[in-house]
Amino acid sequence: MISQNKPLTSLNVLSFSGIQMRTFHITWVTFFVCFFGWFGLAPLMPAIRADLGLTKPQVGNTIIAAVSATIFARLIIGRLCDTWGPRKTYTALLVVGSLPVMLVGLAHDYTSFLLFRLAIGIIGASFVITQYHTSAMFAPNIKGTANAVAGGWGNLGGGVTQLIMPLIMTTIVGFGYVKGDAWRLAMIVPGVLMLVMAYVYYTYTKDTPAGNFQSAGPDGIEQTSSAKSGISFWKACADIRVWGLALAYAGCFGMEITFDGVAALYFFDNFHVSMTEAGFWAMLFGFMNLFARALGGILADRVGRTYGMRGKGWLLGGLLLLEGVGVILFAQSGNLPIAIASMLSFALFLKMANGSTYAIVPFVNPKAVGVISGVVGAGGNLGGMLMGFLFKSETITYAQAFGYIGIAVASVGALLFLINFNEKTQVADELELVPIAERA
Repeated sequence: MISQNKPLTSLNVLSFSGIQMRTFHITWVTFFVCFFGWFGLAPLMPAIRADLGLTKPQVGNTIIAAVSATIFARLIIGRLCDTWGPRKTYTALLVVGSLPVMLVGLAHDYTSFLLFRLAIGIIGASFVITQYHTSAMFAPNIKGTANAVAGGWGNLGGGVTQLIMPLIMTTIVGFGYVKGDAWRLAMIVPGVLMLVMAYVYYTYTKDTPAGNFQSAGPDGIEQTSSAKSGISFWKACADIRVWGLALAYAGCFGMEITFDGVAALYFFDNFHVSMTEAGFWAMLFGFMNLFARALGGILADRVGRTYGMRGKGWLLGGLLLLEGVGVILFAQSGNLPIAIASMLSFALFLKMANGSTYAIVPFVNPKAVGVISGVVGAGGNLGGMLMGFLFKSETITYAQAFGYIGIAVASVGALLFLINFNEKTQVADELELVPIAERA
């Protein structure tokens, strides 16, 4: 029988009992909602571009802004998780992040819109808290799967928002508003949802299975807190595996958030479909998160049981290689059906790579999960920011940009085969924190 104040050794997604599963479900739902705030503007960009008279470089700058602020936010949030705890950190991020989401409608020129887009970017740090909190609620044997499912279902919001936000805007237009006002009013919806989830998160979750940081006691904190173990930021990061994972996440999650930002525009401009239809095809990309990220985590856990951390590293490298090839094929697709087929192909490997990455992160240094999650997560956004520069260029087409990204991602995958991710000591140390009865 599993103790109610210890990490779970199995994941039953149909269960809502116990603080572990309650936190699991609230965490992924909160992350899902955060995507509506973070990328709610992306499928509305055709209307926003026309309303504000944005040029291609200016649109590219807004894509970069959407992910660049997240780089620094994830580093800070990772450390706050180790000190404040995930419950207070998530609540604060939701409240602060909801403000630019609801107020972005006040932007009436390129500069003000860019600044709001930059401020909204901090919401992307929600991912670090999601992975941190899930890691605290589950034992080592199931961490990869739990992290992948929570991250994948949350990331699903990035796809659903591609369809829902245009529908919300269309509904507002149906009430007599012009498009220039409708996109502004539409963004109030995700902001309000974020405030609702801030209340839910603070009220119904706990930092650890044993309780909140101020009351959990040493056993409930030391498993996840670098602040309590005395591990400095630089000591936690003085590990080539951390930077290898950051580079890997730049290739998979960096590509994901880049595609979330440009997909609707790409389909709208290249294949001359309506804004709603463009949002639908972009949604299919995000919809793959329903199972693909979880599949990556599950596969990584199984590979890890047989081949250890090195096996997980090989799996991640292979997935990135396949993703890169898929992106190159997408860049060369000449019609809509081929573009959709190749998109779904590379989306599968990309999202599996996302899950595989965070099946490794908790084991690099179990006493600095927050710091390392933040660094790796920031790597993902750094990748997205660098990719964004390709889409603002006047001389590079979107198709060419995707081709260059595909080559870069495949190269990163090959590079990972040179990194030895095998580190049995850290995993063994963490396993010792789980009672023998709970490992069965």
